[in-house]
Amino acid sequence: LRDCQQADTKSLSGWKQWKRTSSKSLKKVLNEVKELSSYLELWRRDIHSIEGKYGTGIQSYFSFLRFLVFVTLPSIIFKYGVFNSSFVKISLRNIEPNCTVYEPSANKGLVYFYTYLKDLLSGTGFLEVTSLFYGYYTIDVAWLQRYNLPLAYLLSTFAYLALSLLWIIKRSAEGLKQNLVHDEDQFQSYCNKVFAGWDFCITDLNAARLKHRSLQYELQTDLEEERLKQKKADRTIKEKLCIYFLRIFINIIVLAVLSGCFYSIYRATVFSQENSNVSIRRNMMTDSANLLVQYLPSIVITLANYIALQIFLFLIRFEDYSPAFEIKMTLIRCVFVRLANIAVLLFSLLSAISCTTDKCKACGYNYELYPCWESEVGREMYKLMIFDFIITLAVTLFVDFPRKLLVTHCSCKPVQWCGLQEFGISDHVLEIVYGQTICWIGTFFSPLLPAIATIKYFIIFYIKKISLIHTRKPATRPIRASSSNFAFLVVLLIGLVLAFIPLGISIAHIPSSKACGPFTSFNTSWAVVPDTILEFPKFLQNILYGIASEAFAVPFFVVLCLFMFYFIALAGAHKRVVEQLREQLVMESRDKDFLIRKITEAQ
Repeated sequence: LRDCQQADTKSLSGWKQWKRTSSKSLKKVLNEVKELSSYLELWRRDIHSIEGKYGTGIQSYFSFLRFLVFVTLPSIIFKYGVFNSSFVKISLRNIEPNCTVYEPSANKGLVYFYTYLKDLLSGTGFLEVTSLFYGYYTIDVAWLQRYNLPLAYLLSTFAYLALSLLWIIKRSAEGLKQNLVHDEDQFQSYCNKVFAGWDFCITDLNAARLKHRSLQYELQTDLEEERLKQKKADRTIKEKLCIYFLRIFINIIVLAVLSGCFYSIYRATVFSQENSNVSIRRNMMTDSANLLVQYLPSIVITLANYIALQIFLFLIRFEDYSPAFEIKMTLIRCVFVRLANIAVLLFSLLSAISCTTDKCKACGYNYELYPCWESEVGREMYKLMIFDFIITLAVTLFVDFPRKLLVTHCSCKPVQWCGLQEFGISDHVLEIVYGQTICWIGTFFSPLLPAIATIKYFIIFYIKKISLIHTRKPATRPIRASSSNFAFLVVLLIGLVLAFIPLGISIAHIPSSKACGPFTSFNTSWAVVPDTILEFPKFLQNILYGIASEAFAVPFFVVLCLFMFYFIALAGAHKRVVEQLREQLVMESRDKDFLIRKITEAQ
């Protein structure tokens, strides 16, 4: 084949020969760079080791955790240097004097060490006046020199969220393609593993063992799924009806659990906001009691997440789903618990901020309790993230390791019956999706929160790795990585969409604080955008207003629908061609089998 190609090349002109040679050289260089860059992947060796020892299902969790590290890094790049300069407060006009009063609770005089620890956990005191929170960024002198700080603050948040959205959609599309290819034909997937699954570039003995285990795990997963499909096909009508009624009853219980979680979080948030603000002003509580009141929503949310997860994991056993669908169903239910819990917290908080009573009319928000309400929301997100990390660390140190020691050194029947806890993929994925959703919501109110999240993910990776190797056991039912990866990204996408809702309400609907932040001169944070557009040339304003008008939106939507229908029809045509080619391959294999039998009979 190489000789034929070289002979064809000789017949080409000099320019075409150079072009083909350059293309081959460039392709070779790119392949070598790609191969070298794979060795620079974060945690590459660790994740390959986990894949070989515990299967691709658990490996998919750690790959997902690595993906989130790179999701949080762009925010640090966007925020760095944008908000760092000297501060000159611009005088405000047509604003009530009371609205501009903001006195952060910074520590003065002699301060005890435990006070710094309390401030570190609650985001108050010395942290309240640092660049961690929104209130630190006032209208800068650079804005007077044609540097629009409010617009930069708003656009950096939008850019980070848009980049996260595009990255997740790209990864989801790749996962969806793998999922569709796998689900298309089980026999084809089996043949690929048996006849083409081995990597002949492997020369290291340990790498070969890991690859053996990974293939073995994949084949076990295939056999388990086929067994469950056969069991499902053999069900009688009576068994099907019993399962359907049982699933309906279990879903009613799930709805009751969700309702209880939402109500308890709402009451805890209202109680915490009312009493913590009063205690700070009147010093009626001790520091420890005040810290407990401030962390009450975080504690209730954590308890609700844990209790609801255990209930769902117990109920899912009776619904008789496949392992992959069991993870998806548990993820869906727990997503509604964890993410809806955050939504209830934010709803309670924003309802208290944007009150409709007479005392809120002067500033447009409850300035008595929340003189800088954006920093207050940022503190809540900060506390949720810190408490989530503390719980993760505490469970590993004070639950998993003692349980491992008991199972190893105690021969009591109850202890041995409990055994080591399984590494549940669904609950671990939900933990990091929950933390990432908090990061997305809090990035506007606490610009350095993504940096904290990045450090947190680095530490959590090693905590989870040590916990998996030394204190946990892999799931008894094998789980496929391809379907799990796609489900993880869908759940993450749901978290991002949920984050857009409170951010949109806060930016476009609730009046911005008049005592702190870069938007003190604007009614809302979004008002900086039309105010900036008014400074553009007239023709550019007309273009932007035209794009935002209905005259542009309706035709654009129609064209978009036409493109969508075209690609749907194209996909259907490609699918029919693939089916025809597959049938042709089957016919060719039958013809070969027929010819081989004829030759054998003739001999």
